[in-house]
Amino acid sequence: QVQLVESGGGLVQAGGSLRLSCAASGSINAMGWYRQAPGKQRELVASITSGGSTNYADSVKGRFTISRDNAKNTGYLQMNSLKPEDTAVYYCNADIWRVGTITMANYWGQGTQVTVSS
Repeated sequence: QVQLVESGGGLVQAGGSLRLSCAASGSINAMGWYRQAPGKQRELVASITSGGSTNYADSVKGRFTISRDNAKNTGYLQMNSLKPEDTAVYYCNADIWRVGTITMANYWGQGTQVTVSS
């Protein structure tokens, strides 16, 4: 069974940094990081294609960096200069190749809490 396991969330002061990890049990094609704050809709924070092209929400451009290590089937979200408004549950989402096929399936991680204090 394919899984996405997130880690790296926590409590940090404004201006600090955190690095989130998303480990997949299969080969990742494209992946993204989303976040959902209380009372708000889930939003896309950053995404990366199989070729390494990246895209960021305007609110995190220049502060967050998405990356991937294909050998480890792991994606990362480096978050710098954190602000209180970055507080949310962060989820990874990825298209995973089905073993032995040319098809993919989409999966979500369980979410990890990021809290930024002022």
